[in-house]
Amino acid sequence: MNIKLNEGTMSVKIRKIVFAAMVAAIYVALTLSLSFFSFGVVQYRIAEALTILPFFASFSIPGLLIGCIASNIISPLGIMDMVFGSLATLIAAISTYYIGKSKLRFKRIIAPLPAVVVNALVIGILLKLLYVKDMPLLVCMLQVAWGELVCCYGIGLPLIYIIEKNSILRNFFK
Repeated sequence: MNIKLNEGTMSVKIRKIVFAAMVAAIYVALTLSLSFFSFGVVQYRIAEALTILPFFASFSIPGLLIGCIASNIISPLGIMDMVFGSLATLIAAISTYYIGKSKLRFKRIIAPLPAVVVNALVIGILLKLLYVKDMPLLVCMLQVAWGELVCCYGIGLPLIYIIEKNSILRNFFK
């Protein structure tokens, strides 16, 4: 039996796997090196700015998920954050991917929003149930939303425009 490998297809698959691994590594490096403000009631997880990457390509989604799971190993919320926090990042990343594929007029401005909303809901509830039982749920959600808003819009939104304007960076998403 003769098996013929298509070198072009193989290199594209490997490139996508390597890209996802790089996204995971960067997510972990950012979260753990800045862990003093990546976790807690008021959190600024800079790595969440990377949740805009699915706007350009779906193959960044596994990297975001793996990076979030690995980062949440040291979370004060423990296994619950590993499961539900990572699930929140996955849902936000998939939503961002579909926004990128849509024909929405202001999709670039909307792209960081899923990470803000989903994390505010999921992490806000987790914090309320497991960490700060005496704080109102809405306050927990708003604090998480604020941190996500700062990171996803303050860093993620400019990153969208930088990637779009730079042909070298755009080529990573093909």
